[in-house]
Amino acid sequence: MNTKQSILAIAKNTIESESKAIQNLAELLTDDFAEAVELIYNSKGRVIITGIGKSAIIATKIVATLNSTGTPAVFMHAADAIHGDLGLILDDDVVICISKSGNTPEIKVLVPLIKNAKNKMIAITGNKESFLGQQADYVLDAYVEQEACPNNLAPTTSTTAQLVIGDALAVCLLDLRGFSSKDFAKYHPGGSLGKKLYLRVSDLSSQNMKPQVQLNNSIKEVIVEITEKMLGVTAVVDNSKIVGIITDGDLRRMLSTSNDITSLTAKDIMSSNPRRIDEDAMAVDAKELMEEYGISQLLVESNGAYAGVVHLHDLIKEGIL
Repeated sequence: MNTKQSILAIAKNTIESESKAIQNLAELLTDDFAEAVELIYNSKGRVIITGIGKSAIIATKIVATLNSTGTPAVFMHAADAIHGDLGLILDDDVVICISKSGNTPEIKVLVPLIKNAKNKMIAITGNKESFLGQQADYVLDAYVEQEACPNNLAPTTSTTAQLVIGDALAVCLLDLRGFSSKDFAKYHPGGSLGKKLYLRVSDLSSQNMKPQVQLNNSIKEVIVEITEKMLGVTAVVDNSKIVGIITDGDLRRMLSTSNDITSLTAKDIMSSNPRRIDEDAMAVDAKELMEEYGISQLLVESNGAYAGVVHLHDLIKEGIL
């Protein structure tokens, strides 16, 4: 087997091994999981998630996922906790402790301190019979038969299992809270993801010029309007209502079929009943319309009146496309 084949075989085995372990997690779910979700949902406090080593890294990701889906969460490193960071934990907080073995020295010191403070504790562990498993109020079983590491040492499959348990918690809580795309946008205002959830057509079209001609405008006036407004298109309007559209393509087709254009008007070359969108629609809706009809511009309306143009380039600029 050559080097490339060997690498691909190892990668495939790793993915298959972790996939099987994740599938097995569904069989390990008990009432403890449902009760833990309800505990967090009904809590007046936050979720404090702690761990050490690779489990601590997984804990930070679960914290981020919970915070972004409506459940306030804070990360507390297990080693730092026993050196002063226990002050993070408030009376109403729920603590989630993550540990594959459940028997690390830091965990054995930390767990009794949490118990003494009367905070409810959820364990995510691969060993239900461990010190952590025995002391926790709820145990979420993250058992894996073997790590993907050929030496069965480096945390690989086990940390994947912990991550999946955390995602399952977050999604269950999201569902209980009725967390919507609008809520998601509130917590993700930055980047292309946030923009897809809150950016409206008017936010884009208002930045563009507003090309428009009347039905009887000459071809020269049409060309000047399209050129000056730099969007490759103009609306044809009648009493502020959209009646047609003329694009660069329409002008080229006209020139290829007409020998005398001096007598032509906008009405003669426009396309009637063009695709349009309301200014209050989401920008992502404009993207979908453009993709569906294979066009690069949409005319925008406000209360039935012509309001401007949204262009494919606007969506690209904002990261929507």
